[in-house]
Amino acid sequence: MATYAQSRPLLAAPRLPALRHLGPNWYATVMGTAIVANAGAALPFALPGLRPALTVVWGLSAVLLGGLLLARAGHWAYHRDQASAHLLDPAIAPFYGCLAMALLAVGGATVTVGGDVVGPSAALGAGAALWCLGTAVGLTAAVAIPYLMVVRHRVEPGSASPVWLLPVVAPMVSAALGPQLVPHLPAGQWREAMLLACYAMFGLSLLATLLMLPLIFGRLVHGGPLPLALTPALFLVLGPLGQSTTAVNSLADVAPGAIGAPYADALGTFAVLYGVPVMGFALMWLALAAAMVVRAARNGMPFAMTWWAFTFPVGTCVTGAAGLARHTGLDALGWLAAALYAGLVLAWAVAGVRTLRGLVSGALLAAPGAPRPGTARTR
Repeated sequence: MATYAQSRPLLAAPRLPALRHLGPNWYATVMGTAIVANAGAALPFALPGLRPALTVVWGLSAVLLGGLLLARAGHWAYHRDQASAHLLDPAIAPFYGCLAMALLAVGGATVTVGGDVVGPSAALGAGAALWCLGTAVGLTAAVAIPYLMVVRHRVEPGSASPVWLLPVVAPMVSAALGPQLVPHLPAGQWREAMLLACYAMFGLSLLATLLMLPLIFGRLVHGGPLPLALTPALFLVLGPLGQSTTAVNSLADVAPGAIGAPYADALGTFAVLYGVPVMGFALMWLALAAAMVVRAARNGMPFAMTWWAFTFPVGTCVTGAAGLARHTGLDALGWLAAALYAGLVLAWAVAGVRTLRGLVSGALLAAPGAPRPGTARTR
């Protein structure tokens, strides 16, 4: 009895304490890494040594995904109270959309560049599995998180955030990457069903985004700039813009083999008529968000995981511009894609180094509001 009584505190003690504050926002590191491979493969220019570099980045994204899936499983197993609190927190719950996009982004990169390592058949099989899983998670998040926002979260008036876009953008990523699988399906009903399912997810995500964008801009106009650490989240608005442009162009590529000629031709025209204006708005928002970030940096903007917003959304604009360049033949769009890609790689490198530094110091896994390791408490 004495031995049992002494062992109970050990059994009751929290295990893996480093995982307690590991939230779903960490999947942004996977998204931001995988998009470097996806966007690089979409560039209309062939650069020496680019393909091997993209393969390495894809491998890194796959390792990060596997590690984070295990870590997040540990978080739910050993810190279920904190995991449940995250779901009920309107500032954290939308990041569950990142899980879907991480699965989808790695799956897309597996099909695009992973075949150089594992072979085309294995890459296609893995990519299809990740697409199916990511799509299921994304559609669930697109319904569940807004549901929680309505019935469980307590959202203050004027508190709209770009983070709200994350769960509803996930189906758009499915729509953009689904065309990779269309040519490998049986001709006829299967291909057409897949094509139209992707368009349905495109519409789902687009209309939900159009509901939220006025709230976000209204919050900025009436409430002023976002808090310094949250300012990089303004780049998240680029996600649905760039990803929707990518989706319509990728779907137009595979439409001739999946649907009848009148519709296939119309979808090719729609890709340009939709993509060009949306890309114009994306560039305007990019300039506005960059100006806000410069202002925040001058006021002492600290490093936070929100810095990963500089990666994936910009990467979707790269693939969107590359798709438009492919359909219009306009060299200027190809150079735009290349310029955005250069910015993406720089942002990914900076965010990656700062994240690694924060992990080593323990600052990024500390409890919110806790003093950073190596700093003294002040009275």
